[in-house]
Amino acid sequence: MMRQEHDQKERETERDEDQHESPSPPQGEPTPDHRSEALATLQELGQASKIPSIESNIFCISIFGQIEGHLNLPAQNKTTKYEHILPQLIAAEQSTRIEGVLIILNTVGGDVEAGLAIAEMIASMTKPTVTLVVGGGHSIGVPIAVSGKSSFITETATMTIHPIRLTGLVIGIPQTFEYLDKMQDRVIQFVVRHSSISEEDFKRLMLKTGELTRDVGTNVIGVDAVRLGLIDRVGGLGEALTELKQMIQQYHQQGKGEEH
Repeated sequence: MMRQEHDQKERETERDEDQHESPSPPQGEPTPDHRSEALATLQELGQASKIPSIESNIFCISIFGQIEGHLNLPAQNKTTKYEHILPQLIAAEQSTRIEGVLIILNTVGGDVEAGLAIAEMIASMTKPTVTLVVGGGHSIGVPIAVSGKSSFITETATMTIHPIRLTGLVIGIPQTFEYLDKMQDRVIQFVVRHSSISEEDFKRLMLKTGELTRDVGTNVIGVDAVRLGLIDRVGGLGEALTELKQMIQQYHQQGKGEEH
């Protein structure tokens, strides 16, 4: 019995020594987990800490780089995959917390069908949506830029409007050109339906020669895009968010009116 008590005292002494040898970090000093998280944030974002996440009723979706469709682009390309964007739009439409969606574009274009799919999804949402073009909204980025219920473009942003092109093997038969014409008409009709530009003006910009060095088309800068009726207003992030918040208020008022 005395032997057991002696062994138990020795084990308690060893535990006390272990706790004394490995003290907890001083209060206020970052733990190894916190240090690794800060290092990862520094490597990814170029800053030591992230902006604290806040609960917001506005969901932001960014469409940057080249829009990737059914085929994977080379690894060095900055891309936005349409199969990532569509589920986010569906989730935002179904969420009871999200009341408005802000779509920010800085894209060179990309896959035509993928771009049209994104544009159609945004246009068919029932919740308030605002698009903001910063940097550029070129090629198939144009339909996405006009797909929101309200659209903005910064003063220095540009939009390139040009005919649809095919890459890879092209079969030189009449059916190929008919297919191109039908696809181009889909883009034209969508842009005309969701903006104030006329079909004649949009086709004129698309088929203009002499402005683009190696292509047919037109490069439109912020103010000109608004003047032509392609985009609603010139503005940046602050103006776009203000407009979206006002649209959310109107959305709620209309909902209450319908309930009565």
